[in-house]
Amino acid sequence: MNKEELLDTWAINDRINGYLLASIEEGALNDQLASKGRNVAKQFAHIHNVRLMWLKVAAPDLLGSVTKIDDGPVDKALLATSLAASGEAIAELLSRSAETGKVKGFKPHITGFLGYMLVHDAHHRSQIILALKQSGHPVDKKVAYGIWEWGRR
Repeated sequence: MNKEELLDTWAINDRINGYLLASIEEGALNDQLASKGRNVAKQFAHIHNVRLMWLKVAAPDLLGSVTKIDDGPVDKALLATSLAASGEAIAELLSRSAETGKVKGFKPHITGFLGYMLVHDAHHRSQIILALKQSGHPVDKKVAYGIWEWGRR
């Protein structure tokens, strides 16, 4: 396992979340899937909050001033700051865990943990993109393709 590649992979994923968030108009944060569920803002908040859940289990000292996003009003600025903070904290957790190859409270290993986190974020990015499309605010094609350009992000 290459620690730098592991951390770079996480950083790319995190930047893609920011790239998608930056492309969304503030008013579209309330869009949600036709089948209901979380709106766009709450999808991003959920990504952040799940990160905090893992930090609480694996490295509570990394929570610092990073706080959960509650059910109250959420805007792009709060989402961007929160995602950046939790992204940095997860990066530090990965950096520390690279020494042992294990993340406390997660089986089987650090690579599996990274995979879990990437898949979780990607699942919710897809729900966000679909909610925006169904609500008449589809993401720009440049953004839709841009989230797959890992060599550029």
